[in-house]
Amino acid sequence: MDTVNRKSHWENVYQTKQLTEVSWYQERPDISLDFLHKYELPKTARIIDVGGGDGLLVDHLLAEGFENVTVLDISEKALERAKARLGEKASLVKWVVSDAATFKPKEKYDFWHDRAAFHFFTKEKDIKHYIKTVQQSIAPSGYLVLGTFSENGPDKCSGLPIKQYSEAAMKERLQQFFEKLKCLTVKHLTPSEKVQEFVFCSFRRMAVV
Repeated sequence: MDTVNRKSHWENVYQTKQLTEVSWYQERPDISLDFLHKYELPKTARIIDVGGGDGLLVDHLLAEGFENVTVLDISEKALERAKARLGEKASLVKWVVSDAATFKPKEKYDFWHDRAAFHFFTKEKDIKHYIKTVQQSIAPSGYLVLGTFSENGPDKCSGLPIKQYSEAAMKERLQQFFEKLKCLTVKHLTPSEKVQEFVFCSFRRMAVV
């Protein structure tokens, strides 16, 4: 699926479904927050949530006092919904409408979080571009947290095919530039009470020698 069709698909999703109706809804993104807390980042750390949509991670980051948060999503509608929910606090966040497969960051991040976008890239060129972007856009010794559908997870999400990953497969994809720190297998309960299995892995960018 090309960028235009991908954007049209996600705009339609956010036009027709409410926050609590989508399969990836989490009232509190505990796994993501646990990884963030583990690395004891300062409140000034540059954090980006890729594919964040109108999810609630940004709410928790602001509540904890983080001062430099970016939320990226291909759907403008999703980000508008998040802004409306946050009200005046929305002005504290950088909002970026972009396809993660072609995103060109203008700054370097200390913590790159993605539990929504990476597994939708099924074409090799999109996967390679995304990894190159991540490698170039994370600050030295910065952190990457990826959550993807596991090999026991669904093979489609929101009507689109996805790419499943094992811990070993993620490590192999990223080992040229990143040191694997920790991986978890997580069972996510959707609002319709279906269980989806994810693999979450954290990495640290290795120093360039």
